[in-house]
Amino acid sequence: MEIVRFDTQPVIRGARLTLRPVSMSDAGAIALYAGDQRVAEWTRSIPHPMPPGAAEAFIRQVQAPERSEDVWVIEGHEGGLRGVLGLMGLERMDRGQSEIKYWVAPQFWRAGIASEAVMTLIGANPHHARTIFAEVFQGNHASARVLSHAGFDYLGDAEAYSVARNSRVATWTYLRRMGR
Repeated sequence: MEIVRFDTQPVIRGARLTLRPVSMSDAGAIALYAGDQRVAEWTRSIPHPMPPGAAEAFIRQVQAPERSEDVWVIEGHEGGLRGVLGLMGLERMDRGQSEIKYWVAPQFWRAGIASEAVMTLIGANPHHARTIFAEVFQGNHASARVLSHAGFDYLGDAEAYSVARNSRVATWTYLRRMGR
């Protein structure tokens, strides 16, 4: 794995994909994929339908110097996996902790993209976190498997608000201690 610095956020290369900072040229792909109801309803913050300009506003937010979350485009660079495949975020918390978040476009589901992206980000550990948390909406068994296979341990149940669902949703919470 190779880490290349881009401003204050690294570009991280994995075997089949690259995690790179989001750029304004990604707005179309982000709007297309995140605007898909199948993606939006499994996240806390993506609205559905996605209003015009939402992708551009999101990009400006994650590029701000005072951000608490680094967001990467999951970009394919091998074989038939080219271009934007999804997004991955790592939010800074206190006491050496971060929270990982991700989504993959439905066209690339069941191709191991989420698993590789999570393992690539964990391997790089750009926040130098001692602990990384994650949560998935209950029923999202694919994401729960991704986290389990990446060494995350199940912590318990909670709930979170989903903008796309306009309701609170039960979640599963996971934790991974780094260095194991």
